[in-house]
Amino acid sequence: MKPTIDRRRFLWTTGAAGIGLATAARSFAQAPSVSPNSKLRVLSIGVVGSIGGTDRQQIAAHPSVEMVGLCDVDSDALAKAAKDHPAAFTCGDYREAFSKHGDKFDAVIVSTPDHSHAPIMLTALGNRKHVYGQKPLVHQLEELVMMEKAIAARPDLVTQVGNQRMVFPGRRAAVEILRRGMLGKAIEAHVWVGSPAANQYFNFNHQTGIPAPPPAKLDWNLWLCATETVPYRTGMTPLIWRSWWDYGTNGLGDWGCHVLDVIFYSYDELQSPIAVQTHCPKAENPLFHTNPCHSTVTYAVDSHSFAGKVFPIHYSDSALAPSRAALGLPPGNFPEENMTVVVCEDGVLALSAGGAVEIWRDGKLTPGLEMPALPEFPPLNHWHAWVDNCIGKKTELRSPFKDAIRMTEAALLAVKATRFPGEELRWDKPSLTFSNHAEASKAIVRRAYREGFAPPAVI
Repeated sequence: MKPTIDRRRFLWTTGAAGIGLATAARSFAQAPSVSPNSKLRVLSIGVVGSIGGTDRQQIAAHPSVEMVGLCDVDSDALAKAAKDHPAAFTCGDYREAFSKHGDKFDAVIVSTPDHSHAPIMLTALGNRKHVYGQKPLVHQLEELVMMEKAIAARPDLVTQVGNQRMVFPGRRAAVEILRRGMLGKAIEAHVWVGSPAANQYFNFNHQTGIPAPPPAKLDWNLWLCATETVPYRTGMTPLIWRSWWDYGTNGLGDWGCHVLDVIFYSYDELQSPIAVQTHCPKAENPLFHTNPCHSTVTYAVDSHSFAGKVFPIHYSDSALAPSRAALGLPPGNFPEENMTVVVCEDGVLALSAGGAVEIWRDGKLTPGLEMPALPEFPPLNHWHAWVDNCIGKKTELRSPFKDAIRMTEAALLAVKATRFPGEELRWDKPSLTFSNHAEASKAIVRRAYREGFAPPAVI
């Protein structure tokens, strides 16, 4: 297998792309509030972690940003970040940040574990703060609707999910190619990721850990956020929580926005699926996710963009790639182990998470960026684009929450359906139920929130 793009190289190139951005305009007409010195005042929640440090540093590097607050349940992480921003206020409880310091910031970065996304992001939106939030957008299917209602109630706020790979020209070109129908009508999509793998993020699901006192630096009660009170277990933090059912979303959820995004940007008709079926082993321990997983998420369509009345997205983890022969492709290897392939009547588009795009017609390859009549794709800094839009400078923004909701819905359905291996679940989003499966409707759509941490209704 070929390795995914090197993270340090990716961050260097995307950061460098933003260096040439002009100093952001000082017009704040569309922002709900700004500081007197014409800076976007930002609170960072989850200041280090796997991506929190990068989010904070990239956004802080924007010339119109002032990092005024730091919040983290890990005191060591908080102390480390405070060295970069000595004037910023610090706290461990996000609720305290809003109740005691809410007048000091205009925007919030949320780079925390998956299970705490909705409670924190919805608190931020309810307090009229712009939000940059990490993926997956939410952890529960019900929270998708909560988020939809929140952004409808706060149309003046700028939101963006951590979908930094959409800056690559190849990924933006893929959207143009598919939206324009340059390969004819779409038939189906095959999407897969290499996760979960033997690394610092996953523990292969069968290791339960041993109940133990939490590390002294960690406020375990605050880390649990809205989930039930349970003992700490060794190895759960700082990163392996991704494998745990109550806190993470395993490989399918962790990578969803990075491989499903292009499909939803290409086809506006794909609003909410009608069914999901995930084939996987039964979880050895209910505390954990399971793998390998192969899911089919099906959409009903009625549009000239599609060859039929349904459009299936086959979504897999553990590098379960489809047969190249079945796709009409010659022998060979895909560019990466994290791929999006869209099969159309006149050809196949194969796109890597790192932006390598291939067009195949009758077994012949055309590099995607060599397709005729494509526009220019100027350099784009993912993090700075959010800041620019917060201060009224309209630049390309990928991906605001309204787009992230559709990506997250498909990924979450694939993840949640692993609790019912091989069973087709007919999804009805308006009622938040599976019309053919009362047990699934009860078990995998929502959670009971711990008192004091439930996501607020934003009205």
